Amino acid sequence: MSTQRTQSISEKALDINLDPVRYGSFAEIGAGQEVARQFFQAGKASQTIALTISAYDMTFSDIIYGKEKSGRYVCESRVHKMLDREYEKLVERLDSRAKNTAFFSFADTVATGSQGKKNSHGWMGVKFQHKPGAQPSEVVLHMRLLDRHRLQQQETLSMLGVNLMHSAFYKTTNSQEFIPSLFDNLKLGSIAVDAVHFAGEAFKKFDEVAINLSMVELGWSDAIFINAEGKVQNASDALFGKDILVQRAFYNPVTNTHLDVMDKGTKHFSKEFGTKASDVVNIFEFTINNRLKNTKISVDEALKKVKMISSLKKPVLVSSFSLFYKLKEHLRAMSDKPLGIVIGATHLEKLFDEKFYFDLPGGILEGMGKLVDDKTHLYIYPHKTELMCLQVKSFRPKPAIKHIYSHLLENNLIQDIAGCDDIQEFVHSDDILNLVKKKDNRWKKLVPESVQSIWMEQVKTEARK
Repeated sequence: MSTQRTQSISEKALDINLDPVRYGSFAEIGAGQEVARQFFQAGKASQTIALTISAYDMTFSDIIYGKEKSGRYVCESRVHKMLDREYEKLVERLDSRAKNTAFFSFADTVATGSQGKKNSHGWMGVKFQHKPGAQPSEVVLHMRLLDRHRLQQQETLSMLGVNLMHSAFYKTTNSQEFIPSLFDNLKLGSIAVDAVHFAGEAFKKFDEVAINLSMVELGWSDAIFINAEGKVQNASDALFGKDILVQRAFYNPVTNTHLDVMDKGTKHFSKEFGTKASDVVNIFEFTINNRLKNTKISVDEALKKVKMISSLKKPVLVSSFSLFYKLKEHLRAMSDKPLGIVIGATHLEKLFDEKFYFDLPGGILEGMGKLVDDKTHLYIYPHKTELMCLQVKSFRPKPAIKHIYSHLLENNLIQDIAGCDDIQEFVHSDDILNLVKKKDNRWKKLVPESVQSIWMEQVKTEARK
């Protein structure tokens, strides 16, 4: 069966230039007029472009778009102001052609730089009419540019901008086509998108959370943060300068034990680092690439877990990180405040298994060195059954890594957050599923009430397959 050829960036730009309905403006700050350049080079740009602007000077930029309370220029509020201002000018000044024109405004505000300098990142979006006379729709995203050099970053930016516009104009009838089209002609590892937001009639069929999760699945995003209100949010904005406690688990379903882990972890974290419990951001995290179980979960499965956690009004991070140190590095890019990573003691055996670190030259020693430090500690919740109770202090690693483990213990880099007498029996997600299969209603006492109906609907759906 033949597959459709991927259009080049120039071909996509020319598609838009030749579309008699599309007409609009480009406002770009920080990386040159890279996106507009693609349209000029494609030809027939006069049929599409009413105006291009690049207000590099801060004074000029503030006069045009107003000052930001934060004093920042590369931020979400800035790109929205740019889109709104340029779109309003179009519809106001070109009212005479409104019946036959679908207006658009494209904007980006970006910081680029060579390797070793500040993080290269930015916001990009397009506000547009999906047909003449329609109310505007909008798509905005935050990206990090990962290439080594500034010119590479600018080229990536230009291609992403064209893809964004082409997808917004021509890929909204089927939401599953939008994300693959957004990254046409880009190479994995050149860019990471942290959040995509949609608004308006053109995107009425879009599930914003599901679409953002698909970027993690496809490798275009390291992780997606969903806040306590169940909304996708740029993690850098949500977590900047915060004390963070993150719990990694499977959450199938979320159990009362998961809530107790977070509660005891927060109390321990607050006491150790001298911060108020209310000031600690508690994050439920899970990975789509589970090295412990050698599995990869689908977007649908991830979405189900997110719905359960969101029902508890808790933030959730869905990541691609198999190893804990990758999760640590991701969060460290957002906050230099204390960070705690809490897991159940059942994970200790795998965590300290040398084979788990097969892709690190320094093996487990390198992995642990990257994971913990003075402000990043690993917290362990006891695994308790009728027959035993496993804790940090009772765990016995293999002889080859005994000294590594002792170093972590002696320096309080890995700690118990509760004693065996402080908890009831540890409840695994698999225990809940077994009770349900036996039609034993005791499972309801082990799962938060808000989660029960969501999870049972999932179980019934799986049973019907």
